[in-house]
Amino acid sequence: THAHWRLENAMAKNPERAMELMEAVWTPAVARVKEEVADMQAIADKEGAGIKIEPWDYRYYAEKVRKAKYDLDETEITPYMQLENLREGMFYMAQQLFGFHFKPVDPAKVPVYHPDVRVWEVNDPKGNLVGLWYFDPYARKGKRSGAWMNAYRAQERFDGDVKTIVSNNSNFVKGKPGEPVLISWKDAETLFHEFGHALHGLSSNVNYPGVSGTRVARDYVEFPSQLLEHWLSTPEILDRYALHYQTGKPIPQALVDKIKNADKFNQGFDTVEYLSSALIDMKLHLAGAQKIDPDRFERETLAALGMPSEIVMRHRTPQFNHVFAGDGYSAGYYSYLWSDTLTADAWEAFTEADGPWDKGVAKRLRDNVFGVGNTIDPAIAYRQFRGRDPGIAALMRKRGFPVPPAAPAAGDK
Repeated sequence: THAHWRLENAMAKNPERAMELMEAVWTPAVARVKEEVADMQAIADKEGAGIKIEPWDYRYYAEKVRKAKYDLDETEITPYMQLENLREGMFYMAQQLFGFHFKPVDPAKVPVYHPDVRVWEVNDPKGNLVGLWYFDPYARKGKRSGAWMNAYRAQERFDGDVKTIVSNNSNFVKGKPGEPVLISWKDAETLFHEFGHALHGLSSNVNYPGVSGTRVARDYVEFPSQLLEHWLSTPEILDRYALHYQTGKPIPQALVDKIKNADKFNQGFDTVEYLSSALIDMKLHLAGAQKIDPDRFERETLAALGMPSEIVMRHRTPQFNHVFAGDGYSAGYYSYLWSDTLTADAWEAFTEADGPWDKGVAKRLRDNVFGVGNTIDPAIAYRQFRGRDPGIAALMRKRGFPVPPAAPAAGDK
């Protein structure tokens, strides 16, 4: 089928292994949804709403549960999340883990496509040029939405020693002159995530441009960037860079504790909403020459899966641009879960050692993941970094799900 063809060069190698992972996570995720719905229904009943929780109620009542259980108000966090401070925090992380140093470049010496864009020269510990990093953080007319990383030029040695040029792009609202740009905790995580893609490109150390940087298997490319999100919540970053924009004081530990305690909140919803779309995607592409009525196929497949009635798919089939607007994610929407499985397992490599800043683990990560591009099989690369294949136990712990006694491995067998 198309799914087998698409996954032949992915880390999963075949759709059966991708399905094995998704099905292993699906059951505990659905069980968690039932718990989340019970909590929401209890609040709705207490308020005398006279309703049964439906998809259009979920986020509204989930927020009520979050406030009741964790007493976390997002507006308490934002004053500590200054964009430029966090950028400096990313530079600190890059120096500690990768040995990179970022030096601002005179705007007159490097061309940019908009005055808001700034450029940094990136050097290794010996002072050798690694590449250029462009930062384009603000929204403007005509700019696409969201956040992303670009590689304007790939690192290579095939046609001379070519240094990479990468950029990180966001859509924050630009403040008045001298006024700090404050962002949400989620946006800060995204900032670190996209910077992870940039570091993947900057770390590249290969001969051929076609296999350099982030030009790796679809189900592997999100792993390095998702992993870098973890450093945002480390004390070394928060104490230095999460400073209140008015008082200059670091974010209080009590507030950090609230953020961490709420980390596993609503994981049932987040997992089921995404995974239902991923399973539909894979089953559609596994159908081969079978004639499909999309509406009927979607309804019957979700019913067979036991889709909770309180949630709808993240992407309904008619607007599932990830898998039908191009070939990037066809039979590949599972990739986010696959990558997160690697992410959770890799993070535990640090926590099992001396913590997030362990130099030995960081070196293995640079040498076997960030630096090799697609020059070796990602399953082998991961095994060389971790010393074994990844399993799903770390993912289940990360999401707060029970760990199955015989959790299937995600790595190559």
